[in-house]
This record gives sequence, structure tokens and C-alpha cells, in this order.
Amino acid sequence: MLKIILLGLYAMTNLTNINWEQNISVAKTKAKAEQKLILLNFSGSDWCGPCIRLKKEILETEPFKCVADTALFLVNADFPRLSKNKLAKGKVLENEILAEKYNPNGEFPLTLLLDADGKVLKRWPGLPKLSAIEFGQEIMSLYRSQR
Repeated sequence: MLKIILLGLYAMTNLTNINWEQNISVAKTKAKAEQKLILLNFSGSDWCGPCIRLKKEILETEPFKCVADTALFLVNADFPRLSKNKLAKGKVLENEILAEKYNPNGEFPLTLLLDADGKVLKRWPGLPKLSAIEFGQEIMSLYRSQR
């Protein structure tokens, strides 16, 4: 049933942009206010093949964008290696703090679904073996159970 709903939303909408929060604290505040969850993604955007595939095959798809718009605030903790993709020092520090708390083993990609207080509800290490629709179904199931 959810698959049909997601496909319907996909057909009816054309969400071209997806908004990733720059700060976990801002995401938590907004998630509490709007009763949404937080998707925290650890990526190596310019060196990690599975991270790049996750972004293209799931996180940039229209079905996922529909789920994100409904249920999520998104935070990406990126760890690029190329100097041309270098992040601001403040963002590097924030990503390192997030990694110490949520990704101490340095797994890439690692995607976590958090509640508004930062409690981990679901963990997807590596590239999920799910379609974008199946990934969205898991998120929506957890989202509904939290409401």
C-alpha cells in the first residue's frame, strides 16, 4: 500500500531540490517542532564509491524526496578528501564530533535514522540493499511508530 502511495506522490510531484541541514542542532530543533525524524548520513562524497551510489540511487530519487519532505530533516556529515572539496573548519569539526558519537568505527557510507533527541532508531551500514521505495517504506514505518 505504501508503495502505491509513494509512487503516486512521485507521479504528482516534482521535487527537484532536497534540503540538507548544515547543523545537527538546528535539525533537532526543527524535528522537535515539526514532529519529524532526522536522517544522518556519513559520506565521503569524493572518494567513497558506495557513498556516491547511495546518493544517486536513493537519496536523490523522487520517491525518497517525497519521504524526506514528509518525515525528515536531513544532515550530511561529509568527509571529502580532495582539497577542492574542502569544508569550512567549523563544518569539519562538527562532522568529527558527529562521527565520534554516531560513527566511531568510521563506516562509509553510514546512514542513521534519529529521533528529535538524537536517539538512533535505525542504522543502515554501507549501501542499503533496498530500492529507494523500500528505503522510504522503512523510514515511514518508523516515522508512524514515533507519532
